[in-house]
Amino acid sequence: MIPKLYSHRALSRWARRMRQKHKRIVFTNGCFDILHAGHVQYLERAKRLGDYLVIGLNSDKSVRKIKGAGRPINSEKERARVLGALRFVDGIAIFNDETPLRLIKTVKPHILVKGADWAIQSIAGSREVSSWGGKVKRIPLLKGRSTSAILKKINQ
Repeated sequence: MIPKLYSHRALSRWARRMRQKHKRIVFTNGCFDILHAGHVQYLERAKRLGDYLVIGLNSDKSVRKIKGAGRPINSEKERARVLGALRFVDGIAIFNDETPLRLIKTVKPHILVKGADWAIQSIAGSREVSSWGGKVKRIPLLKGRSTSAILKKINQ
């Protein structure tokens, strides 16, 4: 069993209960393939925006579609286990689609978060979150930290 890993159905029920209790749900998504300081800082900042932080984690299949045949380095279960060990992460759900839009519609977060390298209009779910009164926030990234940069350094 992986701590904090939810099925989409269980996450939907949990999120509904949290909204009924007037708790602010923050949602972000990503591959989080090789967890590094940039990820940790980003997730800590995201958590500060609300009461609960939920991560939509790209499945192995969706990571391969986005990043190519050599990725992910770590399996979705391994990535979920590492993220679940972080005290500021409250829930994780793995998604197979190229974007987390269906999962975002399931969770209905109050705040949708992505890195500052994303334009708001290109963030999956931004229009939907805004339509139900939620906010879309961009968080500055830790300069020079990325999984791609780490892999490049390893392969030098």
